[in-house]
Amino acid sequence: MSTTAVGPQIVGAELKGVRSVATSMPLDALSREILELKKRLNAVILAHNYQVPEIQDIADYVGDSLGLSQQAAKTSAEVIVFCGVHFMAETAKILNPNKIVVLPDLDAGCSLEESCPAPKLKALQATNSNFWTIAYINCSAEVKALCDVICTSGNAVKIVKAAPPDRDLLFVPDENLGAWVMEQTGRPMTLWKGNCYVHVEWTHAAITRIRRDYPAAPVVAHPECTKAVRMLADEVCSTEKMVMYCKQSPAPAIIIATEAGMLHRLKKECPGKIFIPAPTDRCACNECRYMKMNTLEKVYDCMANLAPQVTLSPEIIQRARLPIERMLEISVRDTLANAG
Repeated sequence: MSTTAVGPQIVGAELKGVRSVATSMPLDALSREILELKKRLNAVILAHNYQVPEIQDIADYVGDSLGLSQQAAKTSAEVIVFCGVHFMAETAKILNPNKIVVLPDLDAGCSLEESCPAPKLKALQATNSNFWTIAYINCSAEVKALCDVICTSGNAVKIVKAAPPDRDLLFVPDENLGAWVMEQTGRPMTLWKGNCYVHVEWTHAAITRIRRDYPAAPVVAHPECTKAVRMLADEVCSTEKMVMYCKQSPAPAIIIATEAGMLHRLKKECPGKIFIPAPTDRCACNECRYMKMNTLEKVYDCMANLAPQVTLSPEIIQRARLPIERMLEISVRDTLANAG
């Protein structure tokens, strides 16, 4: 893998022994120590919406993949503490090759990333010289380097609409997001057979049951869900757009079909509303084991030791940066056009 750990680096003599301090410290005191470390390191803490509440609460920015990419692209901090999974931290490193990027747990991966190895993608691309490859951001830096443009769940429709009309579109690695985008755009695409192991846990039967229990509550689902679930949803959107939808909805209770960490942010930004986690056939809510590998103690340790760091070769950074920048340019252009 291109993400590698480096040896521990002590940021000043006063930080020796930080691991034992972190594991024995109450969470509120630990949060204060992290914020002090952030000042001393000139660091920024970025957290995905699926992170545990205590990490979200100490982050400078909490958001979805697009928002995190935009924040990573414009930060002036010397150290980026990325509380998410490692393809996200890789994206931050690609956009900030001269900055230190640390990830609390190096093993925080992604089933989508694992489903699409770069050699297999390259082999498929070789079967059609007219492919224009659009990669969902949930993929490795090596896969990004093979693609024409990156997208997120928040801008995938815009990216596909902006694709060259004379090219055959190849969408990787999420087949469910890709299928939803085809429904929205009418643009045919070849879909990679990958999925998010969390979002495919929701079923038509489980959503039907929760709708029966709360008939007045709208269902908001992430596009990584299967079509059987999306068909039952009142709104299908990215996590960032979920926040906007829930703020604007007059409904007092809303059913949320995405990773359970999202409920913390929704409750903070929409006080007074009730958010019901959509159950699966096996549990009352649904969590990503990778996202939940990060803890407040690990955030402290990675900042104190500046490890594990995310490192990528200059060649991969150069090649992977182009499709990410293309995505950001399309997103900015679309935002300006709508504002005008």
